[in-house]
Amino acid sequence: MKILVTGGSGFIGTRLVGELLEAGHQVAIFDIAASATYPSLCLRGDVRDARALTAAAAGCDAIIHLAAEHRDDALSTALCEKVNVGGAANVAAAAQAVGCRRVVFTSSVAVYPLNTPSSTEEDPPRPCNRYGESKLAAEQVFLGWARNTPGATLVTVRACVVFGEGNRGNVYNLLRLVHRRRFVMVGRGENRKSMAYGGNVSRFLAASLAFPAGIHLYNYADKPDLSVAELVALAQRALPEGGSAGFMRVPYWAGVVAGSACDALAALAGRQFPISANRIRKFCAETTVSTRRLDQTGFVRPFALEEALVKTIHFEFGKH
Repeated sequence: MKILVTGGSGFIGTRLVGELLEAGHQVAIFDIAASATYPSLCLRGDVRDARALTAAAAGCDAIIHLAAEHRDDALSTALCEKVNVGGAANVAAAAQAVGCRRVVFTSSVAVYPLNTPSSTEEDPPRPCNRYGESKLAAEQVFLGWARNTPGATLVTVRACVVFGEGNRGNVYNLLRLVHRRRFVMVGRGENRKSMAYGGNVSRFLAASLAFPAGIHLYNYADKPDLSVAELVALAQRALPEGGSAGFMRVPYWAGVVAGSACDALAALAGRQFPISANRIRKFCAETTVSTRRLDQTGFVRPFALEEALVKTIHFEFGKH
């Protein structure tokens, strides 16, 4: 199978390309950034460029659409719309133009509201932020494509927060703060988080290429869901001695006030700060999803959640 992976130079994309090559597929990457691992397979381009994207998709049997703008702050609202929604429209148009009838799209659990434990694919989506709104709009774009393309296969994967070796996302930032003894627990830490290991996500995306024609929608998370306190405790056990100290606690209201102050400064300065009211609310919220539908496919995760977390911690910060 000839496959185009948009965003294939990124964290999940690089792992996915490796999975696809190992399975014997012919792969091309379309990304605004160069691929450090697969430079010869990479076509530099922006998903906002419809002509370049269509040219890259020529002859492809499948498109896996990973490219996205992930920031959800006020300064990137317009970019989220152009990249996530406009990019989806360009991918759908490219698939139609070149006769590709299989698309795999990585959406986000941000299409669900905060503090709704174990959200299912049947629950009405109510995005928790602008990023979630853009992902939900992109889902609608692909649904329109699938419903108007005879024999189409659309697989939409609503992924939760992803972590793994080399990823510099929210989980890494938390682990780094614990390791450096700078972690501050906002709230009680009893709220649970669904998380996903990059190596497991890439395996599922690769496996989804074999799904039959039709429209498929799945939440993706690796279970069990850990509370923030349990995640921090696991990190303290796995980190070198320097990460085993205690940490400061502040009440939720104080965290939101601090985040709001940073938002005001960001608006004045025209740049973002590591803390925002939205990030504090997300950190303290229950953000879990059900994976019952995914589990019914028979997919077996290569790595258990705790094993994957320990692997990541040892890779990033060393062993005991």
